[in-house]
Amino acid sequence: MLLELHIAGLGVIEDLDLELHPGLNVLTGETGAGKTMITLGLGLALGGRASSVLARRGAGKARVEARFAAPPSPSVVEWAEDGELVLARTVGEDGRSSARIGGQIVPISTLAALGPELVEVHGQNQHQRLLSASAQTEFLDRFAGRDHLASVAEYREAFDRLRRLRLRLEELDRETREREREKDLLAYQVREIEAAGVRVGELVDLAAEEGRLGHTERLLERAAAAGDALASDGAAADRLHEAATALRDAGTVDPEAAVLGERATGLAEEAAELARDLRAWRESLRSDPARLEEIRERVHAIRGLERKYGEGEEGILAFLQEASLRLEALAGVDDERSAIEREAQDLDGVVAAMASRVTEGRGAAAPGLADALQNEVRQLGMEGAAVRVDLPGDDQLGLSGRERAELLFSGGPGQPELPLSRVASGGELSRTMLACRSVMADLDDVATLVFDEVDAGIGGRAGTAVGKRLSRLAKDRQVLVVTHLAQIACFADRHARVRKEGGVATVEALEGEDRVREVARMLSGSPGSRSATEHAEELLEGASAERDGRAPAAARRLRR
Repeated sequence: MLLELHIAGLGVIEDLDLELHPGLNVLTGETGAGKTMITLGLGLALGGRASSVLARRGAGKARVEARFAAPPSPSVVEWAEDGELVLARTVGEDGRSSARIGGQIVPISTLAALGPELVEVHGQNQHQRLLSASAQTEFLDRFAGRDHLASVAEYREAFDRLRRLRLRLEELDRETREREREKDLLAYQVREIEAAGVRVGELVDLAAEEGRLGHTERLLERAAAAGDALASDGAAADRLHEAATALRDAGTVDPEAAVLGERATGLAEEAAELARDLRAWRESLRSDPARLEEIRERVHAIRGLERKYGEGEEGILAFLQEASLRLEALAGVDDERSAIEREAQDLDGVVAAMASRVTEGRGAAAPGLADALQNEVRQLGMEGAAVRVDLPGDDQLGLSGRERAELLFSGGPGQPELPLSRVASGGELSRTMLACRSVMADLDDVATLVFDEVDAGIGGRAGTAVGKRLSRLAKDRQVLVVTHLAQIACFADRHARVRKEGGVATVEALEGEDRVREVARMLSGSPGSRSATEHAEELLEGASAERDGRAPAAARRLRR
């Protein structure tokens, strides 16, 4: 429930505080006094669209704060403190806007998300939403009850899944040609690398072998020279053995000579081994032009793969791994398409069955909704009016099912049934919208309803009917009404008047004689008129009796 609204620097409002009570709260005042600015300010606090022109000249910025008794909704409770919730909004002269909840800075979207949990606004702009087929279909679904709503939600979830599957199939089909081209290219690349049999370190080995085969004659010369050096002046190993023998003999006398003898023995053995290895290496050196050409072709092939796929054997093999994985993924796309197609075919039947169940629920609920709305509009002063809920179907299923709901209205006997969007009378439309809200009242838990200009296009008798309906609606929740009709204002549980003096709007709660004068002003434009005053007193007494369920004072006098 809305407890208090503070507005500063907004249009004609300089600084204004409005306290609201449970029941029916009514705002009245001369045209242009600033009544709409109050509902506009509330809309800003609820995350409505802002504009730089809203800020009062010289104020710098417009500020709005709305204090609520927090409802038990989980999304609201997390922001509440001590059972209350304070929404705040500022709009600067530059159009920049900021929002707070309980003093904490939040995005504007957070206010907009909480708004529907706190307040439902009905005004001339909101009528347009209720005239749409989607809104009327949603209205019928809500009227049909929770089980039906669960069926609708289940259908929409399944339909959305089916829609996404079909979009994926279309996407896969569009990409088929490109995917096949990629598969052919990758398959060729994989075959080329695998056929080459590249291994890590191969280039190093090939370079070493190419060096030997390309310089065989030179290596043979060097081998011969090394062998000659080892064999000059006698075999080097033999001479080292002789030295070792002499030193070992000396070692029997001098231990130091024994150490030198051991070293000489080691050198003799190493020299002998070196001579054997040198002979073996020399013998291995053979000229092989065919093998040399084979090596050079192999190096050229690997270098060609490097240019296409990556640096070195590691780069080539890394590309091979990536290409193989991509080929597997592309092959998996065909499997994915088959699986999606099977799921879509299965889901087709499920969605169709769900749509039929939704259609049955709407068909069963439509007459009851039509009767409820018709009863409401007749209580609102349109005795001959008729309402019917039509359910035109479609060959194609949509997110809302196979059909949409359309409210048809007839103003009286002999008048054609027309969609609400084509109802000519603003008064009829306003009262029909109120009838919709009245029927919807039992379908949700919104604590505060706001009706701005609900009296557009209607007169005294219809105004009284609207006032009675608003009063009954306000028994179970808080209602705020901006009105020009005395027949509505007289039903208020709390009556506030907006007045503009010196270009500044103020608001004051009215009671007793002040309220009588305001109602008289609304009746005749002259608050001092005696006849208007008497009529105002009569209206207020009748409204009070209506609320209390008793006969008006005039009727009691007649019975006496």
